[in-house]
Amino acid sequence: MAVDSISKPAPVVSGTVASTSTSTDTSATTTTGIADNFQTFLKLLTTQLQNQNPLDPLDTNQFTQQLVQFAGVEQQLKSNDQLKALVAMQKSAAATEALVYVGKTVAVDGATAKFDTSATWNLNAATDTTTSTINITNSAGATVYNGTFALKKGDSSFVWDGKGNDGTQYPAGSYTISATGKDSNGQTVAISTEVQGVVDSVDLTASPALLSIQGNNYTTDKIKRVVRTVENTTPVTTPAS
Repeated sequence: MAVDSISKPAPVVSGTVASTSTSTDTSATTTTGIADNFQTFLKLLTTQLQNQNPLDPLDTNQFTQQLVQFAGVEQQLKSNDQLKALVAMQKSAAATEALVYVGKTVAVDGATAKFDTSATWNLNAATDTTTSTINITNSAGATVYNGTFALKKGDSSFVWDGKGNDGTQYPAGSYTISATGKDSNGQTVAISTEVQGVVDSVDLTASPALLSIQGNNYTTDKIKRVVRTVENTTPVTTPAS
């Protein structure tokens, strides 16, 4: 029989969410082109005014309208430049925020965890269960372990030692958990799963930045908790009847 444990998780603090945006060089080229056209327009307008026929002056309504239109475009371009600067600052701040997670243990939405000497998942039951069936499959989809336990409402931690029900020791790799539960009235209880692991690295070339946890990539908005201390688990030795 595999040695598993279910316990309440360690003290945690909330994670944060970050998002970023991207831009291209196309808008910069367009900005330069329109700005150059605006300067050319002003030069032509000034030259026309200086050399206009006093007996047949230029139509002031026409060139004034054109001047206003160009001025409006110029102001919009300046606003766009300022927005781009703000986006760049946001992106830089998000990247810096992602780096803070490196080396820390976090819990993220997910069901696939990496097994080496043990694999840990967090389970969240909507209410108390009298029976909760936990099933673990390997990367090929074959069941390697299943067991039945009682869960309390809220977060619990499930630790698997890599052994199947018949005592087979499974190799290191990625394993996926699923959990279903029923309450004392036989009603189905929703149980969500989270993966807990150390953030090994951050890919800043991606937008948004990607955190590498147990060989899988996650964005910062997937982080549910940051674990502050090592958890002491209480083994469950007797499955629920």
